[in-house]
Amino acid sequence: MKNFNYYTPTEIVFGNESESQTAHLIRRYGGTKVLVHYGGKSAERSGLLDELCRQLDAEGIRYVKLGGVVSNPRLSKVYEGIELCRREKVDFILAVGGGSVIDSAKAIAYGLAYEGDVWDFFEGKAKAERCYPVGTVLTIPAAGSEMSCSCVITNEDGSKKRAYDDDLSRPKFAVMNPERTYSLPAYQTACGVVDIMMHTMERYFSQDDDMTLTDELAEALLRTVKNSIYKVMASPENYRHRAQIMWAGSLAHNGLTGCGTTGDFATHMLEHELSALFDVAHGAGLAALWGSWARYVLKENVSRFVRFAVNVMGVPNDFTDPEGTALAGIEAMERFYRDLSMPTSISGLIGRDVTDDEIRLMAEKCSLGNTCTIGNFKKLDKQDMEAIYRMAR
Repeated sequence: MKNFNYYTPTEIVFGNESESQTAHLIRRYGGTKVLVHYGGKSAERSGLLDELCRQLDAEGIRYVKLGGVVSNPRLSKVYEGIELCRREKVDFILAVGGGSVIDSAKAIAYGLAYEGDVWDFFEGKAKAERCYPVGTVLTIPAAGSEMSCSCVITNEDGSKKRAYDDDLSRPKFAVMNPERTYSLPAYQTACGVVDIMMHTMERYFSQDDDMTLTDELAEALLRTVKNSIYKVMASPENYRHRAQIMWAGSLAHNGLTGCGTTGDFATHMLEHELSALFDVAHGAGLAALWGSWARYVLKENVSRFVRFAVNVMGVPNDFTDPEGTALAGIEAMERFYRDLSMPTSISGLIGRDVTDDEIRLMAEKCSLGNTCTIGNFKKLDKQDMEAIYRMAR
């Protein structure tokens, strides 16, 4: 078992009508002038945005609003938010939405406390020393950003999608009402489930095999989400199973399912280049790539894939053919993706064949010009990345 630190300072307020506590939470964590940051029209149509603003008015907390965050959140919107916050003397940022909104809020919070260009953090040119406080009202369970240290932003200049991880940006609180997810379209719900499961799978597929409790927690989370999504697809207003998925999204990415193990995250890194180039939904991109990554790295640790096949996907264990059992688990996962109308190839994702030039470009960017590797289950260089993209085409 690897030594580890487990740090999860975010206060969780979970359940129906939990959003009624938002203004009190902002006041408790020191907010006096708030940026209310959100995405498209859904926050307005649902009445959630108006409700939160009424709370702020009643609490005597001043605020400004900034909407327009899109999936694969853009650096230009982050710059707009930083400028607005400085002009309005904002001291707290409230993200209302899913991972894209929360990541945009975190990036604004970093930039607000930094004299240079916030993109410096994502390029590895600087390390954050301060970050303004962020709170969240979660409406889309997927990214887990409401409890994580992670932040992913897309720079339109060069279509670069980069992550920056630092505990400074962990939200002060996360308000989570499963009822707010009832109206999510089936496709968006499915994309979220893929991302939730992948956050745990990226930690689960490790060469470390001596952290029994962490493995058991990971497997339980994966099975629960897999079972719950079928119930939600059949009945979108099933509170019990919407709640399981929402809570799993937070636990999948707050570090719990990786305690004592060495994570991989190669599929995430490969997907970042895919969604940066084609502007596709992150969860769908992960589904399109994972099976090819799994087959490519399988022989590095067949027994880990066997365990996944048996304990998560319910595949019978053929003790005479471990590799066959492992492959059956990968195939079962891909069937699960297809059950959710998720793609299992790049062509299925973008609606056409990906070109050799596009594959080379993605591998070039993912490897930072052939200067770095990704992953830990198997270290992948630029040539490996190209091979996986080709397998997934």
